[in-house]
Amino acid sequence: MTLFYIVLATFAGGLLSVLVAASLTVGVLARLVKSLVSLSAGILLGTSLLNVLPEAFESHTARPQTLFAVLLGGLLFFWLLEKVELYRHVHHHEGDGHHHHHHFDAQQAGRGGLTVLVGDSIHNFCDGAIIAAAFLADTRLGFATALAIVAHEIPQEVGDYIVLLNAGLSRARALLFNAISGMAAVVGGVLGYFLIGRFEGALPYLLVLASSSFIYISVADLLPQLQQRLAWRDTLAQVAWLVVGLAVAFGVSNLLHGAH
Repeated sequence: MTLFYIVLATFAGGLLSVLVAASLTVGVLARLVKSLVSLSAGILLGTSLLNVLPEAFESHTARPQTLFAVLLGGLLFFWLLEKVELYRHVHHHEGDGHHHHHHFDAQQAGRGGLTVLVGDSIHNFCDGAIIAAAFLADTRLGFATALAIVAHEIPQEVGDYIVLLNAGLSRARALLFNAISGMAAVVGGVLGYFLIGRFEGALPYLLVLASSSFIYISVADLLPQLQQRLAWRDTLAQVAWLVVGLAVAFGVSNLLHGAH
């Protein structure tokens, strides 16, 4: 059943993002991404600090100093991956209110969308491995982690879709690219299940590495996007969605620890 849950969870993010992108206009999607970025920031931060990290430290199979060293190393690792454009978070696009120049999306997409496809496939593969590690540690933690990743996956893939459309791709090709990159999460989840399952002693370290991914995405990518000067209503909306995300993670944390 664990493998089934992993495949289901990794498939869900890519499928939902493609369905959302296919069913809405670009204008509606652009507005939706703004709200989802705030929501996913809250869910990712809350899940990492309230669910995943506590689970790793409660294992008592690794020294806290070692786990914190892994957390630090993970933050630097994901920073380096993003620096070489192998861990992309495409939320920025023309018309998102950040005053990008006219050919910004074409540059983001690269030649024929290859840059987006490769970068996001690696990102999604890592997400799949993270989901596998969480399910192998605890089924409830697996669902909590999958929820956090899906919450981030939807605005990320929708952002990809908008970038690819504005770069000149047809709707069909842009959706196909999204679907291909989304399936990398399934591959990462299945490989993670078979490889990580052999090394149970490594699970606490992998959970900390997962947390470093969530924290890095939130602090380095999502929260800076919310640091714009906006009308008070827009600012309240950002804060509200962020609080909703934190509340979801807190609720899941209570369910997770209450069940132990």
